[in-house]
Amino acid sequence: MPLPASPIGCPMDALLRLLMGPWTTYILWALRQNGPMRFGAIRRTVQGVSAKVLTERLRMLEKAGVIYREYKPRIPPEVLYGLTPRGRQLGPILDSLDSIAQKWNSEDQRSEETSNASVAPARIPAPTSEPKRRVAVAMAGRAGV
Repeated sequence: MPLPASPIGCPMDALLRLLMGPWTTYILWALRQNGPMRFGAIRRTVQGVSAKVLTERLRMLEKAGVIYREYKPRIPPEVLYGLTPRGRQLGPILDSLDSIAQKWNSEDQRSEETSNASVAPARIPAPTSEPKRRVAVAMAGRAGV
């Protein structure tokens, strides 16, 4: 049940490398919120993930001991994925990340609304005949020379 190797030998780096893989935290969040799930249910929940990437992520998390894979020989075969005790230890961290994400999202929306309201639309000046008049005066001056 090893974590991915860290090139600097740091356990924190190894854990972050595991969690920062594509779709990994979303998969863990789905399993935390829904309990054990079949592959298809995870794929529907984690919208946008390909079957190939989901398979890779699930295998990596299983190898690290964060999730388990339970195979039931039926027709069709049933495979469930769920969090191990090690994976459940990540629950409070995922909850904290969710809390921060919700807070930042609200702040960003308020900031965007404020900046959109304070920016006046650009005004394009009405065309005038002034440039044409200058050109006409300049041309008349040259003609007199």
